[in-house]
Amino acid sequence: MTSRMSPLLERNAQFADTFTPVPFALPTALVIVITCVDHRVDPAITLGLGLGEAPVLRNAGGRVSRATIEEIAYLSFLGRRLAGGKIPDDLGVEVAVIHHTQCGTGFLDDPDFRREASEVTGVDEEALGATAVGDPYATVAVDVQRLLDSPLLPPRLGISGHVYDVETGRVTTVCAKRLVGAAARAV
Repeated sequence: MTSRMSPLLERNAQFADTFTPVPFALPTALVIVITCVDHRVDPAITLGLGLGEAPVLRNAGGRVSRATIEEIAYLSFLGRRLAGGKIPDDLGVEVAVIHHTQCGTGFLDDPDFRREASEVTGVDEEALGATAVGDPYATVAVDVQRLLDSPLLPPRLGISGHVYDVETGRVTTVCAKRLVGAAARAV
């Protein structure tokens, strides 16, 4: 029986033939990307990312959850360790939240769909509703603010929000880069 993975493993063999390992170090782009698991949204392709340039966190809708914030907090800690604790506050590391048009989680805005999805998957309706991306321009702004307000993230970490249009291939900036803790320091 042929596995659906067979052609992908053949592609991997071709990749491995010319592969050059990337050292375990800070990502060269100094960006952490948060985006959706949708198969039409691949930041390696849409942003032209190569190996070693940026960690990519993906979940349904590309939403910022508590788990996402904890991942970023850990990556920030790890980055400081990799740099011997010498990362200056103004290094410029940025977290880019990227939602997209025509997201499948948009169906979760419909209460009947959400209820049925909850019954079938066993996931709480409220939790499902929190992942919905009906209007990516609105939800990306909410998620950017969630990151900016998080006490778990280091001060001066840059946060930005963007929307990828699946019909044009373009990424539009919705929320320009702002720094975690900037509002608190301004008071």
